[in-house]
Amino acid sequence: MLVSYNWLKNYVNLEAVTPEELAAKITKSGIEVEGIEHIAGKNENIVVGYVESCEKHPDADKLNLTQVNIGEETLQIVCGAPNVARGQKVAVAKPGAVLPGNMKIKKVKLRGVESNGMICSLQELGLEEKYIPTDIAEGIFVFPEEEDIEVGSNVDQWLNLTDAVLDLDVLANRPDALSMLGVAYEVAAVLNQPIELPSGKIDYIGEKVSDQIDVNIEAKDLNPYYGAFIVKDVKIKPSPLWMRNYLMASGIRPINNVVDITNYVLLEYGQPLHAFDFDRFGSNKIVIRRGNDGEVIQTLDEQERKLTKDNLVITNGSEPVALAGVMGGANSEVTDKTVNVLLEAAYFEATSVRHTVRQTGLRSESSTRFEKGIDPNRIVEAGLRACQLMQRYAGGKVLQGYAEENHLDVKATTDVKVPLDQVNQRLGMELSEKDVQSVLNRLKFDFDQDGHTFIVHVPTRRSDIKIFEDMLEEIIRIHGYDYLPYTIPQGWVKSGGLTENQLLQRKVREFMMSSGAMETLTYSLTNEKNAKRLVTPNIDIDNSYPISLAMPMSEDHKYLRLSIVPELLRTLQHNVARKQTDLNYFEIGKVFISEEQELTHQPTEKLHLAGAYTGLWHNHPWQQEKKPVDFFVVKGIIESLSSYLQINISFKQIQMKDMHPGRCAELNIDGEKIGYMGQLHPKTANLFDLPETYVFEIDLDTVFEKYNNVPSFTDIPRYPSVSRDIAFILDTEVFAGEVQQYIQEIGAPLVKEVFIFDVYQGEHLEEGKKSVAYRLIYQDPAKTLQDDEVDSSYQQIVESVNKKFGSYVRS
Repeated sequence: MLVSYNWLKNYVNLEAVTPEELAAKITKSGIEVEGIEHIAGKNENIVVGYVESCEKHPDADKLNLTQVNIGEETLQIVCGAPNVARGQKVAVAKPGAVLPGNMKIKKVKLRGVESNGMICSLQELGLEEKYIPTDIAEGIFVFPEEEDIEVGSNVDQWLNLTDAVLDLDVLANRPDALSMLGVAYEVAAVLNQPIELPSGKIDYIGEKVSDQIDVNIEAKDLNPYYGAFIVKDVKIKPSPLWMRNYLMASGIRPINNVVDITNYVLLEYGQPLHAFDFDRFGSNKIVIRRGNDGEVIQTLDEQERKLTKDNLVITNGSEPVALAGVMGGANSEVTDKTVNVLLEAAYFEATSVRHTVRQTGLRSESSTRFEKGIDPNRIVEAGLRACQLMQRYAGGKVLQGYAEENHLDVKATTDVKVPLDQVNQRLGMELSEKDVQSVLNRLKFDFDQDGHTFIVHVPTRRSDIKIFEDMLEEIIRIHGYDYLPYTIPQGWVKSGGLTENQLLQRKVREFMMSSGAMETLTYSLTNEKNAKRLVTPNIDIDNSYPISLAMPMSEDHKYLRLSIVPELLRTLQHNVARKQTDLNYFEIGKVFISEEQELTHQPTEKLHLAGAYTGLWHNHPWQQEKKPVDFFVVKGIIESLSSYLQINISFKQIQMKDMHPGRCAELNIDGEKIGYMGQLHPKTANLFDLPETYVFEIDLDTVFEKYNNVPSFTDIPRYPSVSRDIAFILDTEVFAGEVQQYIQEIGAPLVKEVFIFDVYQGEHLEEGKKSVAYRLIYQDPAKTLQDDEVDSSYQQIVESVNKKFGSYVRS
């Protein structure tokens, strides 16, 4: 809703507040002001001038030499506008004036002739194109002849240049604020000011509307009220300048006085009106009915619209003349030749208007108000206001009364009980009766009192207020949210901060990003095919059931996920399809586990970390070095994470559905399963249109349980280390990692680290055997190791490994 600050001044005294201050107060009371736009900058030395003479410039064909009376003196001005003429009242920038864009007006000579000032267009005065009617957009601005404009007066007061437009974000529950009077009531309450409503009488002629027209509503459920007014002998011309200014500030281009008056009242009262040319209406009957399937109407935009039975139409008894609440028909529109006006003021149900808007795409100021709701007690009032303005500014003769059919069952007010003790209990305040009375008076709500209980008679303009809680909101927002008390919680209070798990999540997130992976966020919902795919081994997949939503937004987002990896793969798929090849993604999120087929309890939520990698891990073109992602890259990331958190994660080869049978490992901590890692099975990768891809998923909740946040310190070794290499001939079925772990166990405490640095199979080795070479690092923190100590440990390790694994040392 665009609200003109100057227009609002007609109803509420705003002298004490600037537009910016008013916007802040309105926003604080509950209706957000999204922005303020000033019509034009402040102008000085720009006045109304009268062109006393206009002659051709002696030395220029396209220039005119004018004598312009500005009240206190007459200025000679050279003007190049083609529409300048003698007898006009124009906007004149005197010498010394500064126009927008820092254009300084000085006395100059143009083609040898002195020019003292400038006759201005609206653009030169700083008005944006959207505030300028198309019929006066070219050339200088000429004040209408019928306007009583004083020569020499400041142009600001005539052209509304000092106005500011407030853009209100009116929510669906406040349709009253879609009118100037509704905003005026709000502002008056906020500022604690009286409100001045429009007034003025109508001089009726002897004829009656009921003798000229008859109203018949067939679709009473969609149109409970219809009223018709008649104004005769109107003179179609431009509307008064002040009305044009207000309409333009509100985003509506002026057309002519009759149409502008209906738009003006629409904005003023929030009640849509429509004017028909009575002589072209074609009947003395107004019939409101549903449309017929296939019936056609040509609307004001000269488009033919096919109707259905869901459309509500206004007809003359035989053919449609308007789409109810949306747009009039071309066969009865007001034109320059219109003499007699039939004016419609009605109540159309929101559902019907909304359906027609969706069908036709014809959304307008009128349809918006019908969709959100209008005040049923302002319908006739708005019609009479339009008749009054047409009488005054179109010279019309208003017929007595109005023709109507009324099936509205509307009370004048809604009564809401507001006990003072409940108000204070809910708000935690000590408001007095006078405080509540003050708020109700500011809102212009009538009320009665029964002891300490207020019976508030809410007017129909505030259709959003129906229950006690609604009134409670009104009381506190008008009294002021700033007055709400605040207290510090009593007893032991812990200062704010992150929990240990939150800190650990941050550590894991920082580690993953530092490893080169990018964080992504996927839906917690997946489709049926992926619901049980790639689930971590610690989840009993046979006894876990994906939880389906009762009302999913799509089949692809129907089930709560048991694993993060499938949605990560879909993210990879999306990017690979767009020619992105080297991708490293991770996500920290929840999975949802339930052992019930028919859900009766909340599912168990577990925090997981998942990753997905494809393409090149390193690419150094200058060194001609490329390193694709492989099993050991991902294993190295998990090992580094294990070291970072000081948790011992071990790897055990397993086979999993959808994973490569020879490149998949189970992750364990102290024998407890926490996840898996490995290469995606080629068939599964093909399902997602992916190249060779590696994934992992870890149960972080279990990892965090094992995390021991005890600060520790290890001395820097003061004594040198000693290394020994051993190459064992092992059966191919023996896992090199198991041997490595066994060496670490039996070699402790002298053996600090064990590395595998070579694996060989082939020539000079019998079939079914492999050679695995290990490097052992010996070190004692308290002394320098002797050769015999190292040799003794070395021989013990060789004998123990050979005995356990049936191996022997390669010579």
